[in-house]
Amino acid sequence: MYIPKQFKIEDESTIYEFIENYSFANLVSLHDGEPYATHLPLVLNKSEHALYGHFARPNEQWKDVENQQILVIFQGPHCYISPSWYETMKAVPTWNYVSIHAYGKMEIIKNQEVILDSLNDMVKKYESPDSPYNLSDVDPNFIEGMSKGIVAFKINMTKIEAKAKLSQNQPVERQELIIKQLENTSHQDNRKIASLMKKNLQK
Repeated sequence: MYIPKQFKIEDESTIYEFIENYSFANLVSLHDGEPYATHLPLVLNKSEHALYGHFARPNEQWKDVENQQILVIFQGPHCYISPSWYETMKAVPTWNYVSIHAYGKMEIIKNQEVILDSLNDMVKKYESPDSPYNLSDVDPNFIEGMSKGIVAFKINMTKIEAKAKLSQNQPVERQELIIKQLENTSHQDNRKIASLMKKNLQK
């Protein structure tokens, strides 16, 4: 990923926070000699520096993914930035965004206990704290049958590239004007980008 120096995220805790908050990812590999992507949720294991997830078994990407370097793309908040907000016509439109690229090697998980632990971690992550649903309450025979329809995996991350393009290349006065405009909209991504820009200015 092309990352100008001022847009690079180097703090590991910040990178992990984005991965956890925007964990529905694009998993890209070569399949049958062509680029192939699957969109799926992933769970980060910080201590292992790894990602866990699963394919639907009919998705044949899993069949040739183990012996290659794969790419996982996490897309954070993003929004359009209008040059009209700068109060000058000597500017062009742009886009502010956060994106994380994780590279690594995949292991297909065959151990049933590890598969169930992975599924439990995913349910715990995405279910709300007050949800009555708990995987341990589901009939074990049903879970066993359903698990035959998936292929679980672990991605050992070997490299992470992280980028936050938040108008850092603009004067502070322009950044403040952008923040004001973004905060005056109801669009969730706009407001998230405004919040990130504010934090960046306070550093």
